[in-house]
Amino acid sequence: MTLSMEAQQRLKTEKNIWLATVRPDGRPHLTPVWFTWHAEKLYVCIQPESVKARNMAQNPYVALSLEDGSSVVIGEGIAAAVPRPWPEGVRAAFQQKYDWDIVKSQDYTLLVEVTPAKWLTW
Repeated sequence: MTLSMEAQQRLKTEKNIWLATVRPDGRPHLTPVWFTWHAEKLYVCIQPESVKARNMAQNPYVALSLEDGSSVVIGEGIAAAVPRPWPEGVRAAFQQKYDWDIVKSQDYTLLVEVTPAKWLTW
């Protein structure tokens, strides 16, 4: 599962990624989210009552895609909730990228780690 340095740099700097989850009845759910790339994993901080959170709780398989359809970076992986205290490196990555202290958020209180299993780039 080798990812080019260019693709890794884009994961560090691009602001949004599309996250695909699956509802219990099999229908897909697709939404853009803020994210960080840290230690070869993706992290999203979301609302625990959101559709995507409920979907990942019952089916942890997800797909993610950067927004640029001309320089494609698509990942498939497994999502898991991260218990508190959240890793300092992940907190720092969100702070640097978005000027956002995820620990102080009142709404986005679920940190999800996505461990990539497959990458598609072209």
